[in-house]
Amino acid sequence: MNAQPISSTPILRTTLIWSGAVTAVLAVAGAVIGFLVDGGTGLVSALIGVLIAAVFLAITGASILIANRWYADPLYVPVFFGIVLGGWILKLVVFIVALLVLRGQPWIDSTIFFVAVVVSVLASLVVDVVVLLRMRVPHVSDASLPSEVLEDEAPVSRRRDIGGS
Repeated sequence: MNAQPISSTPILRTTLIWSGAVTAVLAVAGAVIGFLVDGGTGLVSALIGVLIAAVFLAITGASILIANRWYADPLYVPVFFGIVLGGWILKLVVFIVALLVLRGQPWIDSTIFFVAVVVSVLASLVVDVVVLLRMRVPHVSDASLPSEVLEDEAPVSRRRDIGGS
């Protein structure tokens, strides 16, 4: 594991924190609006829609944060893509299961559920844009220059001709 965090870690952490706060606000607003529109069914539909969107959007950020822990490891690239791809597969499976479970349920108003999911996804996109615009990350990050090679250790072809020979 690495001791030095990479430049995407603060961005992802900030995005997850802000997304959590926005999700809480959307859950309260969705619950109130859903209740006013369709009573208890609307309230439950809005809360489930906001919760599903929040979980799906958080899985990607969390999987990248978890994968970044292996940054200095020689197997970082396969581990990173394995974890992130695993998160996407998890989202696909959860999405299919959620659709099968929620389809046709009498306690779900499909219109309120759909609007809650769409508003939550749009709010998450706004959070992502705002966080990325406010974070100060250099154009070249996580890069290091090769250390200078000592003259004794340099290959013969790179050694300077000292002493006229």
